[in-house]
Amino acid sequence: MASPLSQKLEEKLVCSICLELFRVPVTLPCGHNFCKRCISNHWDKQKQAAAGSCTCPECRRGFGRCPELEKNVILDSVVELARDSDARGSATGRCEVAPGELCRQHGRPLELYCQDERRCICCICTVRDCQRHRRVLFEEERAKKQTFLKESLEKAQEESERIELAMKELELQTLSIEDCSELKAGIQSKFTHLRTALEDLQHQTMARIEQEKGAALERVDKNWNLCKDRLDVLGQHRERAQSLLACPDHRTFLQEFPLLPPLESPEALVPVEFDVAAVIKPISEILTSISRLLLEDLPGSVAPKAPDPAGQGPVHPQELTVKAVAPLPTCQLRAELLKDHRNLTFDPQTANKYLQLSRGARKAKHSPSAVPGQEQGPRFQPWQVLCTQSYGPGHHYWEVKISSHSVILGVTYQGLPREQQQGHRFNIGLDGGSWGLQVREDCYLAWHKGQAEKIQEQLYKNLGVSLDYGKGLLSFYGLGERTKLIHSFHGVFTEPLYPVFWLCEGRVVTLCHHTEP
Repeated sequence: MASPLSQKLEEKLVCSICLELFRVPVTLPCGHNFCKRCISNHWDKQKQAAAGSCTCPECRRGFGRCPELEKNVILDSVVELARDSDARGSATGRCEVAPGELCRQHGRPLELYCQDERRCICCICTVRDCQRHRRVLFEEERAKKQTFLKESLEKAQEESERIELAMKELELQTLSIEDCSELKAGIQSKFTHLRTALEDLQHQTMARIEQEKGAALERVDKNWNLCKDRLDVLGQHRERAQSLLACPDHRTFLQEFPLLPPLESPEALVPVEFDVAAVIKPISEILTSISRLLLEDLPGSVAPKAPDPAGQGPVHPQELTVKAVAPLPTCQLRAELLKDHRNLTFDPQTANKYLQLSRGARKAKHSPSAVPGQEQGPRFQPWQVLCTQSYGPGHHYWEVKISSHSVILGVTYQGLPREQQQGHRFNIGLDGGSWGLQVREDCYLAWHKGQAEKIQEQLYKNLGVSLDYGKGLLSFYGLGERTKLIHSFHGVFTEPLYPVFWLCEGRVVTLCHHTEP
């Protein structure tokens, strides 16, 4: 490897035009040196471009007339000595330097490390490519990287230990979940009673329907007979009236007319009632009561429950109880989640230039034009924005309101890339350090590690996000007439998580704030 002194000397013997060792070096009146051919070609190009006077490529000093170029004999001798030394070094080094120790581009020994390009370079790279870059000795750079690797190993060890503990907890949870014989026996008993009650109700209902049907048919038969008798009376009246009208003798007509009985008012028909709704309504009420009774003493939901606000600490796997899924009343689940509600604000430093923030950084709107003052800084290139707050161990919950579909909400580690990902308009859920729920027009997509899981569910304008950091559980809820779980992610979190959002054109996302009771 060449010494730093020889390296610096060689740098001074390089022409700044061709970046090679001087060939017939000449010195300009300003004191700068160049190859005679290089400076002559440079001035010829200036004359062709009608640039006026000749100038020095180094200091830009102009000369009224192009100076006469005389060979710098001393400098030429120094260059020849450098070439001879270089040739001897190359001849002796070919058998000593391994291929991996030579520059692939110039075939010279690798002597320094370029921090800007993150590669080992030779003396020619130093002059040509990395002249303005930060260059250090191999030993200095290695010491820095060794320190980084040691810290990385320590973090990896700590994370491995956390993951092993989490896996042990998962094993205990598996055993607790699999041991559900008591739960199955209780459910089986409930359904046995339900079947018996339904069979009894079925027999009673069928008997009542037959009874109502028989009574209705009797009324129909009675009305049928009344109608038939009335038709007979009307037929007799019609015959006698026609016979009397056909009589030619006036005396006989007048004598017979009083004998014609008058038509009496018909007897009213019996009302026929067969009300299906009246039969079905009691059944519906009974079924509702039966369902309510069956659910009264069932265990609660298996949905994640917020920790005790009194601070009883995390729930250990051996303390978990397997519970059957049962829908909670309208506000019970949400009221439980709201105990851990967090008020969020958007981070203006990360907002994409088309996202306009308002209402104290609680509202983000995708504007058709760039927002003034948001073109610079470490902002997202996709239409994304982070929240200022981050969350670690514990249970956290927040709510948002969206104007329409084509929105993504999720969480991420701080290192989420700011640049656009190839083939995607967003980068939430494309790596292992972010999780996102995409709201589409006809479904939801759950994104993580670049994989999307499709979820068929109605579109909610109000959504809740629950984060149980210690259990590695991230859940998304739809807030409507009742709170409904849309999707849950399960994982092991190792860094603080930031809420993050992506908005399509024209969309609005509002962070919901709740006042402490």
